[in-house]
Amino acid sequence: MLAGIGLLLIPIACDSDPSGTDPSLPFGRVGEVEVRASTPLALGEGTVEESLVWSSTGAWGLRERITYRGFVGDEKVHQSRGNPSALAQDYASFIHQLHETRGLQLFTSELDPDLNPSCGGNESRFIFVIRDHGRDEEVEWVRCADGGLFSARPEGAGPDPSASRVVLAAQLTRLLTLGEDAQSEYRGSVPFGSFDRGEDTPTRLTSPRAFVAPDGELATAPSGWFEFWETHTEGDRAPPSVDWSREMVLVIGVGERFEAGDSVGVRRILQVADGTNVEVVERAPGDFCSPAPRNQYPFHIVVAPRTRLAIRFGEVRVERVPCEP
Repeated sequence: MLAGIGLLLIPIACDSDPSGTDPSLPFGRVGEVEVRASTPLALGEGTVEESLVWSSTGAWGLRERITYRGFVGDEKVHQSRGNPSALAQDYASFIHQLHETRGLQLFTSELDPDLNPSCGGNESRFIFVIRDHGRDEEVEWVRCADGGLFSARPEGAGPDPSASRVVLAAQLTRLLTLGEDAQSEYRGSVPFGSFDRGEDTPTRLTSPRAFVAPDGELATAPSGWFEFWETHTEGDRAPPSVDWSREMVLVIGVGERFEAGDSVGVRRILQVADGTNVEVVERAPGDFCSPAPRNQYPFHIVVAPRTRLAIRFGEVRVERVPCEP
């Protein structure tokens, strides 16, 4: 039994025609499901966007990203590992139940696939898609609910009474692939967006910096900002627009690195009782990679809503990035 959902996933025998040419197979049995969720964040013009794709082969992939003012702040991709055979059986059972199980059926006159509502307030927009590779067709349902992919509940989904089925299907997709304990990379974060990001900056940053207008001078750029931008861009670009009365700029640097492909970035910005904690990650080439030697100063420059002072940067967490094939 899946905790909090109350649905028993019953194993079924594998279908005899995995190519999808058998017209008796339920729609999507050979294909994939995709869940897309766009969740507005509490502060500023930001979102967390999530896309989870689960194939009938058992393999799945999750892409998450956080945005602010139309700028992507960070993006994280997760892929399934290991033997997908068990997940393939779960997928087959799930598809059958989307067709047949009372309270979960999507292929019903009670659930209009042509409905395309506008989600208001802090509601997330959920899109649930089933693709059938044999028929080369897809069907999608769009509905609204509170919370994102990792937190939404079917109760209160809308705008129609059967919208809860779409959110339930989305949550089951997440539970059956990522597991019950999985969490969003951006949980609790205020939105942020990238002004610039790369492997080297002429400023030769050795530590992070926060540019925040001092109290009483909120309409004025903080000391050192224009000089920093001038050095970073070598005078080639005008400074980006910042409303210092309600925004701040964080600049991430970790010092000199000696291999191509090393990068740094903000992962989350968390308001706490006595200030703001900024989580920083460094992406380094993984084991058995052979990156070219290169002396460089990786950096990440982000804009975010102004948060509580003081701004504290956490210890850098290193993530090993798989080598390119």
